[in-house]
Amino acid sequence: MAAPSPKSPLATPEHILVAATRLFAAAGYGGTSLQDVADAVGIRKQSLLYHFPSKDELRRRVLDTLLSRWNDVLPRLLFAATSGEGQFDAIVAETIRFFAEDADRARLLLREILDRPADVQALIDTHVAPWVEVVCGYIRTGAQRGEIAPDVDPHAYVLGVIHLILSAIATADCFGRVADRGRQLGEVLRIAKSSLFLARTAASPPEGD
Repeated sequence: MAAPSPKSPLATPEHILVAATRLFAAAGYGGTSLQDVADAVGIRKQSLLYHFPSKDELRRRVLDTLLSRWNDVLPRLLFAATSGEGQFDAIVAETIRFFAEDADRARLLLREILDRPADVQALIDTHVAPWVEVVCGYIRTGAQRGEIAPDVDPHAYVLGVIHLILSAIATADCFGRVADRGRQLGEVLRIAKSSLFLARTAASPPEGD
């Protein structure tokens, strides 16, 4: 959803959150003032403070909104993790899609993780950790079936893939002349799969053939 034009007289908290997300992602929390956000939405600073009493409260609501979207994504991840063939592709594709829909999500999350890791940790525990456990469970099951390399550390692997996805999306515009975002994300998926699954070998023919 795009932020309203500066002339819009009906700015809502949702409009403010959209504008704040974009500005925090571009300039960082420290580089963005409440006046910057108010100007982007087209309202007075006092009107912004009516909805969000402080800059810190605005930041907290921006992060809550971003990570709470996982509540919508989680059911699809849970289904993908128990749906049999193709579940890995579905899980990773859903994660990529969430951030690719709005690259500011990836940019903002990376900034916050680097600038305020302790603050972000509590939000990650609430909104991200549950689906990480889903994927780790799938990895353990695959290892037991002989489909996944037995030396894969599930949690470390999932975090590594998250880092790849976030970095690829957040920096895609910078490296677009080398490889566009689609190619970059396609390679992330290939790396994720090739480092997880054991190479398939051709089945031996039945005796007598």
